Amino acid sequence: MGGQRRAVNNMDKLSIKGGRSLAGRVEISGAKNAALPELCAALLTADTVTLHNVPGLQDVATMLKLIRNMGVEAERSAGVSGTVTINAGPLSSPEAPYELVKTMRASVLALGPLLARFGEATVSLPGGCAIGSRPVDQHIRGLQAMGAEIAVEHGYILAKLPAGPDGGRGRLRGASITTDMVTVTGTENFLMAATLAKGETILENAAQEPEIVDLAEMLIKMGAEIQGHGTRRIRIQGVERLHGCTHQVVADRIETGTFLCAVAAAGGDVVLNHGRADHLDAVIDKLREAGATVTAGAGFIRIQAQGRLKAQSFRTTEYPGFPTDMQAQFMALNMIAEGTSTVTETIFENRFMHVNEMVRLGAKIQIEGKVAVIEGVERLSGATVMATDLRASASLVIAGLVATGETLVERIYHLDRGYDQMEAKLRSIGADIERIRS
Repeated sequence: MGGQRRAVNNMDKLSIKGGRSLAGRVEISGAKNAALPELCAALLTADTVTLHNVPGLQDVATMLKLIRNMGVEAERSAGVSGTVTINAGPLSSPEAPYELVKTMRASVLALGPLLARFGEATVSLPGGCAIGSRPVDQHIRGLQAMGAEIAVEHGYILAKLPAGPDGGRGRLRGASITTDMVTVTGTENFLMAATLAKGETILENAAQEPEIVDLAEMLIKMGAEIQGHGTRRIRIQGVERLHGCTHQVVADRIETGTFLCAVAAAGGDVVLNHGRADHLDAVIDKLREAGATVTAGAGFIRIQAQGRLKAQSFRTTEYPGFPTDMQAQFMALNMIAEGTSTVTETIFENRFMHVNEMVRLGAKIQIEGKVAVIEGVERLSGATVMATDLRASASLVIAGLVATGETLVERIYHLDRGYDQMEAKLRSIGADIERIRS
């Protein structure tokens, strides 16, 4: 996916004609938020790493381009299995330039692996969605505690290790790291860096997301010694080297939750293959309280919904609480549900930017600081709306599925960053949706 295709996608739109219920099966793709750190984890070894179930997303294409720019051999299979093979043996340039990372905050995940294996790294301060401050100071302080010398100059993080006693590059050293707030990418960076550090690293206040558990399981396959992943305290005993592995990327819980909300809003009966209910307890509990029937088994989730559901108030918080990445999608359901609800956003300060676009469709929403008050309406009416970030895009698509007439969603390049063929999957279960290419 080169620059030419990206430029075209910047102007693509989605046309949605609402009012259809949804029925059938959807294949849930691998998680973007697991695939991106796992592509970076492959930088920790000179051996070959094979990842299966890697989603076909713009952010993944950008990350592959980034590591190839470093000299890494990275190939995606021609089939539909989502297999990517990475060999970082020939890596020659431990640098992530601004031109390649300006659209993607996950680029900072290259910092820890590069520093751990090569003793130096130059990584541009990341870009991405405009949903608020996600400072990298936690990453910098944690890696400094492990012995790295770090400066931020001209928009770049310049990191290196002091020379060892033999004059060669030194190693990171184990440390006890407690972050000021729970940070997913910070936990991932420290986790990867600590695998090759000298001694033991203890991560306190660690993030507990399933994507972090999946990354730890991959690192263990590579020879890392890790305990406590999935809890607030992770222990890593550093090893001399890591080897290659084969790993399957965990299913995307946010894509799963997005389709659950879409069916709850539009009505219908849909089975989500590969969906993991145990990764979405907070969202599924709210859907059941709203009146949807949600059942689950090994490798699937089924949702059945009919008519207007009951509005649900919720507050976003760190995993295993209600995820900020599902706030906008559930708000779209609340807009046409019975009753009034409040949504409190505690993670990102700018994550209500979709509200103005929802009001254009007929929603009744008032913002009071970190709280949105939503008065459910019986119907929405189609209009042209503009996506402002990744999850906002998904919420506008859900709104379009229930609005009367046609809804045009512009700037869907945000959507392409995080959803693998979303319109094709929705069309396969009965939605009237098509991409209008510029």
